Amino acid sequence: MQKPKILVVDDDPDLVRALRLRLRANNYEVATASDGYSAVASAQKERPALIVLDLGLPVGDGFVVLERLQNIDSLASVPVIVLSARDPQSNERRALDAGAAAFFQKPADNEELMNAIQLNLSPGQAHTAHWPS
Repeated sequence: MQKPKILVVDDDPDLVRALRLRLRANNYEVATASDGYSAVASAQKERPALIVLDLGLPVGDGFVVLERLQNIDSLASVPVIVLSARDPQSNERRALDAGAAAFFQKPADNEELMNAIQLNLSPGQAHTAHWPS
């Protein structure tokens, strides 16, 4: 069975490295992008099953990326989990309204983030997931 591919879009190399390790440990394939422009290009090229997206990106912020993804038929249905250091008071509703499946404030709880990824990749099966501690 093919591993689900997750595209991680963030300009913080340490966070990208940590997420890549965590996702690979949970049997996901990982692709990365570090700015808004390459996020959309990478999504078109890599065809990820899910995208983890930062809002504060160079060359087009996360909201621009969400809007562009929604306007590309082949990517409009890909779940996007926003992982942002921006204020959730003003950004969470905006991100969800723009099409995000979930919003996490940095630093996110790893287990909650992994559960949200699992939930969005296999709806209805998340309650059977077992996470290594």
